[in-house]
Amino acid sequence: MKRAALALALLSALSTASCEKDHDAALPAPREITDSSTAQFCGMALNEHSGPKAQIFVDGLPDPYWFASVRDAFAYLFLPETPKAVVAVYVNDMAKAKSWDHPEAGSWIDAHSAVFVIGSRRHGGMSADEAIPFGSKTAASAFVSAEGGRIVQFADMPQDYVLGANTGEK
Repeated sequence: MKRAALALALLSALSTASCEKDHDAALPAPREITDSSTAQFCGMALNEHSGPKAQIFVDGLPDPYWFASVRDAFAYLFLPETPKAVVAVYVNDMAKAKSWDHPEAGSWIDAHSAVFVIGSRRHGGMSADEAIPFGSKTAASAFVSAEGGRIVQFADMPQDYVLGANTGEK
């Protein structure tokens, strides 16, 4: 029941974001990581973490909230105490990224259109489980063949994967 209520809250937030997108044709463009970009939850520099990153724009704020992992961005969206006036969510398309450790500039895609590999052998920052984004299901399937895991859509991200225990085992 609690999971259903939180899923409903996430869908409501996502619907709000979709409505805002329909009414505001000038969505903020994704930003590039700089030396001063720090992760929302841990306060560490994003450049200190390996793997895909995320950024979330909230209505009324000019700069995005940065996330050292995509999984952390989903946690932000799931947690009831975080602002839900989300305008845009961007993640690194790991099919475009040449470097796992530091995805290059220009690899950002809208998270709503991405597919995510969860439960793979690859981990994100601090050796944590990661939700690895790809711009196409073909690229995600190739990654699953090589690294294991399964593919989920943005709206189907399991809350227990994001907020559950994280062993960090490789």
